[in-house]
This record gives sequence, C-alpha cells and structure tokens, in this order.
Amino acid sequence: MPRAAHLAVAAGVFFLAFAVWLVGGLSDGTTLVAVSDIAMLLFVVPAVVFSALAARASAGRVRLAWAALTVGVLSWGIGEALWTYYELVAHKSPFPSPADAAYLVFPVAACVGLLVLPGEQTGPFRSRALLDGLIVAAALFLVGWVTVLGPLYASGGRVERLAFVVAIAYPLSDVVVLTMATVVLVRSGARDRLPLTLVTVGVACIALSDSTFAYLASKGQYSSGRAPDIGWVAGLLFITVAAVTAMQTTRENREAQELPSWASIWLPYVPVLLAGVVAAANPPDLFRNRMVLAVAGLLVVAVLVRQFLAVSENRMLVAAVTEQALRDPLTGLANRSRFDDRLDHAMRMRQRDGSSVGVISLDLNDFKLVNDNLGHSVGDELLIGVADRLRGAVRSVDTVARPGGDEFCLLVSGGADAPHVVADRVARAFDQPFMIAGHELPMRPSIGLAIAGAGEPALSADEVMTRADTAMYAAKRSGNRGVLTYDPQMQLSAEADDGQMFVPAESESVGVEAIALLGDFRGALTNAELALVYQPKFDLLTERVVGVEALLRWNRPDGRVVTPKDFLPLVHRHGLTAPVTEFVLNRALDDMVSWHAASFDIPVSVNLFAASMANRGIPARLTAALSERGLAPDTLTVEVTEDVFLDNVERTRAVLEDLRRNGIRIAIDNFASGDSVLPLLRELPIDEVKLNRHFIAPVVDDPRAATVVRALLGLADGLGLAAVAEGVEDAETETWLRGNGCRLAQGHFLSPPLSTHELLTLLNRRAAECGETHTGRGVLG
Repeated sequence: MPRAAHLAVAAGVFFLAFAVWLVGGLSDGTTLVAVSDIAMLLFVVPAVVFSALAARASAGRVRLAWAALTVGVLSWGIGEALWTYYELVAHKSPFPSPADAAYLVFPVAACVGLLVLPGEQTGPFRSRALLDGLIVAAALFLVGWVTVLGPLYASGGRVERLAFVVAIAYPLSDVVVLTMATVVLVRSGARDRLPLTLVTVGVACIALSDSTFAYLASKGQYSSGRAPDIGWVAGLLFITVAAVTAMQTTRENREAQELPSWASIWLPYVPVLLAGVVAAANPPDLFRNRMVLAVAGLLVVAVLVRQFLAVSENRMLVAAVTEQALRDPLTGLANRSRFDDRLDHAMRMRQRDGSSVGVISLDLNDFKLVNDNLGHSVGDELLIGVADRLRGAVRSVDTVARPGGDEFCLLVSGGADAPHVVADRVARAFDQPFMIAGHELPMRPSIGLAIAGAGEPALSADEVMTRADTAMYAAKRSGNRGVLTYDPQMQLSAEADDGQMFVPAESESVGVEAIALLGDFRGALTNAELALVYQPKFDLLTERVVGVEALLRWNRPDGRVVTPKDFLPLVHRHGLTAPVTEFVLNRALDDMVSWHAASFDIPVSVNLFAASMANRGIPARLTAALSERGLAPDTLTVEVTEDVFLDNVERTRAVLEDLRRNGIRIAIDNFASGDSVLPLLRELPIDEVKLNRHFIAPVVDDPRAATVVRALLGLADGLGLAAVAEGVEDAETETWLRGNGCRLAQGHFLSPPLSTHELLTLLNRRAAECGETHTGRGVLG
C-alpha cells in the first residue's frame, strides 16, 4: 500500500503534466480531445479502487461514507466513458445526454457519504452546524447566481426545457454538496481532518468543473480539452489521496480529540466573503430577483444568529469550566475550594440567624491497601461508590466534598439535631460492603463531627474544620465504627497518644481476603465479636495457679474462630493497636474483678503493643483503670517484647519507669528470641522474663538447647527476675524444668487457654479438691 505522501507527490506530477499539456497548447483538435478524455478515464480508476479499499478498511458509518463516495466516483467515471464515446466515436457533443445522468449521480452520492460521516461534536454544536450550512448554502447560491444561475435563468426561454433543467441541476447540486462538505469539515475532529479536507477539495474541484461544463454545454461551447477538465482531474486525484490517507489513519493509533482549528472556525465565512466580492464586482440589477433578495436576507440573519449562538455557547463554556474547577473530577463532588466557600457562607449566615453548622470529616480506613493491591482503577471505582452513597445519605441542602485522596467532608446546616442525624445516616451507609470489579470490599470509615452552635458565636470556619478533623483522628485511634463528636479532651488525647499510631508500609502486598479480613475486624471491634481467654501460669513446686495471661480471640458470626496470628499483623500495620489495647485491658480488668469477687486473687498479664509503650500517657491510664475497679496495681503485669526498645529506648524506659513507679509489674515476653535487650537488662525496670517456647520445646532431647535454657534461668536468677517457661507441652519437659530450678511455667500440658467461666470452674474445683478457699496469690494446681 503506497504511503499517502508518496502518492500525493506522484499525483502532483501527473496533474502538472496534464495541466501543462492542456494549457501549453502542445496539441490541438482531435488529439487534444482524445488525450483529455482518455486521461480522465485513467484518473477515475485509482479514485474508484482506493475509495473502495478505504471503505473496506473502515467500519461503521465511515465505511458507508466511503462506499457512497465510491459509487459516486464510479458513476462519474461511467458518465465520462459515455462522453468519451460521444466525442471520439460518435463525433458529437450532445447536451443533455445519458452522460449527464451519470455525472449527476456523483453529487447525490457525495452528499450521502458526507451525511453519514460521524461528527466529533454533538449537542449544542449541531445548531451551529445547521447555521453554518445555511450560511454556506446562501453564500454559494449568491455566487452561483452571478456566475452561472443568473445567466441560465435569463436564457431559460431560449433553450429547451430539459436542457435548462439539467443545466440548472449542476450548480444547484454543487451548492448542496459544497455546503455539506464545508459543514462536515468544520465538525470534523483532528484525527479525520486531513482526509476530509482532501475529499472536500476534491468534491469542490469536481463541482466547480461540473457547473462550468453545464454553463458552456448549455450554450453549445464545450468540448474536451478545456479548463473544466483540469478541475475534474484535480478532484479525482484529491479523492484518491484522501482514500489512501483515510486507510492509514484507520490503521494508526488515533490521538485524543483536539480543539477545532482556527481555519475550521472561519471556514463557513469564506463563501460569505466570496459572495461579498462577487456582489461588489457586479451591477445591482443582477440581484433584484426576489429569490436572490430572500436568500441574501437569509444569509444576513443566519450570520447574526450564528454570532449570537457563539456568544451564548462561550458563556456556557465559561460557566462549565468554572463549575468544573470547583468539582472533584473523579467523583463529581465539590472540591476543597467549593467546600471552603460554602462553609464560610454558612458560618456568616449562622451569625445572623443563630442556626447550627455541622462539619463531618470522613476518612476511608484501609483505602491504601485496596489501591496498592487491587490497582488504582479499583480504588477509583471505590471512591466513586463512596461518593454515591454519601450523596444518598445527605439532604439536598447539604454539601458533600472530596478534598483529595480518601478524605471526604460534609457540610450540614439547620437545626441542632440535623448534623447528628445526617452523620448517623452517613455511618450507616457503610453497613454493606462495596462490590467493585468482582471484589467484595467491606470499608469502615473514621467519622468525626464538629458542630458550631449558638454558644460559640466567634467560632471561625477554619476552627470548625480543625475540630472535625480532630474528631475524625480520634475515631481512627479508637477504632470507633460510629461517629465521634468533637470534645476538647480529644486534643489532649491526641497529644498524649503521639507516636502510638501506626502508618502502613509504603507498599504492602496482601490478598483480597486480607483486605476483607481487615474490614471485618474493624466491625468486630464494635460488634462484640472479640473475646479473651486466659492461660494459667503455674508454680511448678507448689503446683498452684499464680497468674493468668490474657489472650485475644475473634469469634466470627459464622462460627469461625480467628487466631491472633491471622489478624494481629494487620492490626499492627493499620493503626488499630489503640482500640485493641483498650479492649484487652478493660475486659481483663473487668474479669479480674469477677475473680476477686469469687475470692480468687489471681493477677493477670496483658500484652501491650510496641506502639503503646511509646505512649507517655499509658501508665496514667492503666493506673486510673485499676483504681476505678478497686484493684491493686501489682495485680496487673504488662508484657512487652524486645522490639519496643528498637526505636526510642529513652522514651520506652521512661514509660516503663512510670509503670514500675505506679506499682504495675513488667515482663519481657519471648525473652532472648529476637533483638536482645541483654545490654540494657540490668538498667531496665523489669520484674519477669518469659522464655520463648522455641527454647523450651527441645530441652529434653537437645543438650545445646538445654544449656541455653540453664544459662537464661541462671541469668534471671542472678538479676532477681522471675523466669516463666512458655510452651510446656508434655510431662518430660515439666519434670526437666522443675529439676533445673524453673518454678513458673505455662503451656497446654498444664492447662489450655480458658474462658472466664472455665477458669473460675477450674479454680473452684482445685480449691475444693484441696479443701481450702484460697484468697492469696495463687491456688492449688
């Protein structure tokens, strides 16, 4: 397939050769006629072939357009073949003749092809396209009246009726086809503009030559080898190059739509300018025909209306651009600028009428997890789904905005209860999971509410927004599934909790199941699905229960029990350590109160996250929680792992010292199993070390493991620390530990983790078997 540029060069060479032959007088008479007729027949062939190939290479309405143009060119070629026969064989130039019928099929087919071409612009642009058509048609009619139609009309009484009709059909059909070609070219997109321009120029060349031919033939003055032949050849060559260009445009990647060029904007006015020049160059008497005056009046009106329409469209476009600048492009919600503007207005109105203004700040938990693991397209669809639900949860007078990322803001005005009502509806909008790209995604937002009431007339818009954000972050820290309303204490809590929030890793690769699990866990925090079980800690010498360790369990509604190893890593990485810690501490202390009420003074150990140990406020909170329940501080042991000392040793040391100063015991869990704290062990306020099960399990069969455990037991004894062996799973291990000086142990062999009821049953049974009611630190095992 030839490249369009190469074909254009070849066509230009052939055209120049043909034009020089005709104009240069290199031949005359019969030879000139023969060369002209045969050359035009030859030029028709590539125009038909490449137009047909362009139709085959295209699809939809473009294929129909090229097919219609192929029919038009082929019909014109048939007319030319008939005319060649008349001139070279019959030696006559009849007008009208069957050749004219074939010629006139071309403008009809060209109109059909141009009509079915898909335009790049719709809606309001169609009105402008109609006006452009009227302007072009009226202007071309006036030009045609001066050049062809007027003289033909004036000679109408001196020629045969059929000849007059045929002669008038050429310029009229040419006006129509040129009008349509111009309008289609104006409406075309950048990707189709080149082939359409070539087609338009080709059609124009053929149309002008047709009109010239009709005028000369009606006067009996036409023969081949004259000026119209040059226009026909040029038109056929333009159509040929346009077809090749269209095929290559179809195969290549098409670029995004561009703005209309200045040439296409001014193109409808070119015929108007031409009409003005023609009118000025001819006597006024030529335009006194009523039809001409009517067309001229229509032209003036069409131009004025088009200008009015252009001004109106420009105003609408400016309004649309302004509106778009105040909306989030993804969700269609208001953006930060519009939200701030409406909040400022609401606060000014509040000062006048004393109404309440509520601001809701909402952040999607775990959105980054969705974005990083399921892709940004899924994340975008999720944001759109959230926006739709928020629209459905608010009133028509409320404003929903997306400032950016996974954050949303809502402005609620009205009565004092309106912000609370709307905030509750917003929270309930997330009860059902989102179905995005085949994934079921339960999303739990953190929602904060701030209300500017009548009691604070000087409150500014920025202060209300800051309060809503503070409440939202408080909800995020607490894991609260509902709505938290701003309270001044939240700011103090945020300062005290500095360092406790965990930020997800920059890139965390997990499955859809983990994303759903995290969403479900957020719901479990408020749906009473979490529970504690307690594993007893035994004194191996006295066989008494001397304490219990609180262990977290998740009992799902479907009956499945999820173990900590499945959900605690997600808790660590996604800022849920604070609500989990709060639940474990409160439940453990409440259960300990029930044991004390049953005369079992059993201390409890709870595991705290490393993030909690960076919180300087945690000692005061634990002490207050114990005091509220009437429990002694030493009934609580805080277990931490060695990694708490990795980030900020001094801060962690200060927290541990505060805990010890308040009487709370401290234990290091999984001692010597990770980054060791041996260099700091003598300086830290530690009461107890717990030996990891990986050391304990092989002590019976592995002498090297036994040596390590003996060394750790000796180290703890030398530092005055209690040592607890974890993971005692058989009698041999228990016997070995007892024989090597380890007094404290826990494990499934001694007792599995028990519920509160099961633990009380065990304690009562052991006490009954030993014939005593125990009120001290331990119970007979």
